[in-house]
Amino acid sequence: MCQGINPQEHSQNQSAPRGMRYHIALVGRRNAGKSSLLNMIAGQQISIVSDIKGTTTDAVAKAYELQPLGPVTFYDTAGIDDDGELGAMRVKATRKVLFRSDMALLVVDEQGLYPSDIALVNEIRQMRMPILVVFNKADICTPKAENIAFCQQQSLPFIVVSATTGLATKMLKQQIIDLAPAEYKQEPLLAGDLYQSGDVILCVVPIDMAAPKGRLILPQVQILREALDRSAIAMVVKETELEKALSVVTPKLVVSDAQVIKQVAALVPASIPLTTFSTLFARFKGDLTTLAVGAEALDQLQDGDKVLIAEACSHNVQEDDIGRVKLPRWINSYTGKQLEFIVTSCHDFPDDLEQYALVIHCGACMFNRNEMLRRIHECQRRCVPITNYGVAISKLQGVLPRVLAPFNSSPQQY
Repeated sequence: MCQGINPQEHSQNQSAPRGMRYHIALVGRRNAGKSSLLNMIAGQQISIVSDIKGTTTDAVAKAYELQPLGPVTFYDTAGIDDDGELGAMRVKATRKVLFRSDMALLVVDEQGLYPSDIALVNEIRQMRMPILVVFNKADICTPKAENIAFCQQQSLPFIVVSATTGLATKMLKQQIIDLAPAEYKQEPLLAGDLYQSGDVILCVVPIDMAAPKGRLILPQVQILREALDRSAIAMVVKETELEKALSVVTPKLVVSDAQVIKQVAALVPASIPLTTFSTLFARFKGDLTTLAVGAEALDQLQDGDKVLIAEACSHNVQEDDIGRVKLPRWINSYTGKQLEFIVTSCHDFPDDLEQYALVIHCGACMFNRNEMLRRIHECQRRCVPITNYGVAISKLQGVLPRVLAPFNSSPQQY
């Protein structure tokens, strides 16, 4: 058990969805003390510590409860100065971890800031990511005056610690909390601004070959849990029972699986707000406005265009897989064009985005918001339209305006 965490907090931390955690990457040169620092923060031996450079090869992840941020994940990474062919691969892996993180701790040892450290600072700032410079090994030296001056001139927050003695552990944690954006310290909303306590929320969940046996998928679970937390009345039906359910109750909001949205839209009266799980996640994990605009690119596709299907997780591909089978089939039928579909999974995202006419991303329920936003921003930078599964399906089914309508009068504008 982690030091300073009670059993209930520990259990909640371990069960928190990965995409709901705040990700913090410990980066820096080899032997700067990144592994020791992670052990100090966690209060237990997580990473192997050695005087030999390059002890940390693959990133080490540690789930932790850091209130008021709640569940966070720290990543101990390989040194950015690792050399050789294998070292280059480790540095590339470190950058991938950094790309999907929300904050970076740049760990500096008694040798001070190197040009490679300063280059990394600039790179992290370009990613619009909070960064904290951690001068480690205060038990054997004090930070160089020019390094402190550099941080002050650049308005870089910094702290002096000793991972060996535990000096400034509490101050370090507090600085991490202070640097986190305000939105991470508040309760995130999926659909909670679209209804009130006591309202009925009706979720339409089809059970097909892709549905996991004996359970609901994460977006469905999170919508239902939010409704319970906000004292709403949550109901779940299959699309085949929707008409009967509507004869019994008049819901404040209907949330449907995108795959049956056309059928559901035909049954739900126009007076009842209707959207999809994927549309809610497009807002929750990304930028709904950009993803809605990106869906319009479906009308512009031409013969020979490449479409990237980006999945946030690996899974056992079913015969009627949504991303690999259904979406391409629907797009081909809608456009009448001969298109090429390329699929990527997990944290693999192409560097050569310019070759694609459109990127269609999954709901990103396994990603944190920053990783999804960076993918959106990267597509925008390369002038490549991006949308997500649910928004694209609503466009293909001719119901996108209705699916977006609930957000036009919402406090959280899309």
